[in-house]
Amino acid sequence: MKIRKIYLFVLLCSCFIFMWVTAQPKSTGTEWKSEINIGFITDEVDSIMKTAINNEAFPGAQLKVWYKGAEIFHKAYGFHTYDSVIPVQKEALYDLASVTKIAGPLLALMKLYEEGKIDLDVPFSTYWKSWRSRKDKKYITLRELLAHQSGLEAYIPFVQMTTRNGKLKRRFFREKRTDRFGIQVYNNLFVKSRFERKMWRHLKRAEVGADKKYLYSGIASLIYPKLIEQLSGKPYESYLNIYFYKPLGCKTLGFNPIPKGLGPVIPTEIDTIFRNDLVKGWVHDENAALLGGISGNAGLFGSAQDLAILMQMLVQGGEYNGKRFLETETINEFTRIQFPDNGNRRGLGFDKPMIGNDTLSLKESYPAPEVSPRSFGHSGFTGTFVWADPDHELVFIFLSNRVYPDRSHRKLYEMNIRPALQQVFYRHINKRH
Repeated sequence: MKIRKIYLFVLLCSCFIFMWVTAQPKSTGTEWKSEINIGFITDEVDSIMKTAINNEAFPGAQLKVWYKGAEIFHKAYGFHTYDSVIPVQKEALYDLASVTKIAGPLLALMKLYEEGKIDLDVPFSTYWKSWRSRKDKKYITLRELLAHQSGLEAYIPFVQMTTRNGKLKRRFFREKRTDRFGIQVYNNLFVKSRFERKMWRHLKRAEVGADKKYLYSGIASLIYPKLIEQLSGKPYESYLNIYFYKPLGCKTLGFNPIPKGLGPVIPTEIDTIFRNDLVKGWVHDENAALLGGISGNAGLFGSAQDLAILMQMLVQGGEYNGKRFLETETINEFTRIQFPDNGNRRGLGFDKPMIGNDTLSLKESYPAPEVSPRSFGHSGFTGTFVWADPDHELVFIFLSNRVYPDRSHRKLYEMNIRPALQQVFYRHINKRH
């Protein structure tokens, strides 16, 4: 009888506590919003964007910022092109260029690393067998490749092999798909299906510096999709969709958006190298184009919203919306500086702030001086930039098409637009502490 009374008493207390807890106001994670003056932030951002567009740093852009897991800013500016016909839409898709490297193959490599299917410190030739016969590449590790510490040359312009005097070589291209020309690189343009093998042969012979100084190189990223398929047994794009994009709710992240009916898509450059057209919805990078738009160095398209979700997952240590995508330890390993003694600021695939960044002026720093040393991200040649700061719980997404009408436009860099925009948010947020 006593035991039953005790049991009933405990049960009653538990019910009372549960009712009291559930009756409390729910935390939305956004109570701090009233403490940040979004009006001041908007005025400063508007001024920077207006100056950039007036100076033709880009015809249009958008900025999305999340703080503590919630959006505090998202605004679009300008137009698709300088004719001022189509305004930039918040839901627009951008050619992400080298942001692909961290939002595409790197995610898969991190997961394969967790699963023990790949080792960062054994020779890469363990997995990519064609390098075993090359003395300069036989002992390069994946850690060195991802941190750009391998000495591998920066870039191989494969498109130059397919053109002569500005015209396409007939032996490489056709206007219609055939069995031998099955890879689409643009509207009514198909490259020889075996051209990929030519690319692998040249990658095998790529130059490697003997002293292994830091040199940003994108050519190993061309290999990663094949490596991911080899180790996982799944097509590269399918792997990303299955394990990351779909469960995250990223509806726009992917390759070749036009055949999928996705849009609107922001145009990039008026290509005078081999497509002779305004490139829109097809990858800007020529090497990725020759691989059919599905690559590890470039080719990914996506919206600001989906990029924010992806970077927020990384800020939260690999978890998002109650689901675990990566282990926190994995993210910490890949986002830390790997070779600081060599003056190399890079993580594994991720870009990092310049060493000693907090001591530099806005003009000298990369990115803004206020970002934490643990922060990470990547930029893209087309004018894209994503950055995540776990210490400040800040996600910063800047998207533009600075390569319109051509890639000679460098005002985005010369005017320090992205660091200046970042600094606005850090200064206002830091006022709260």
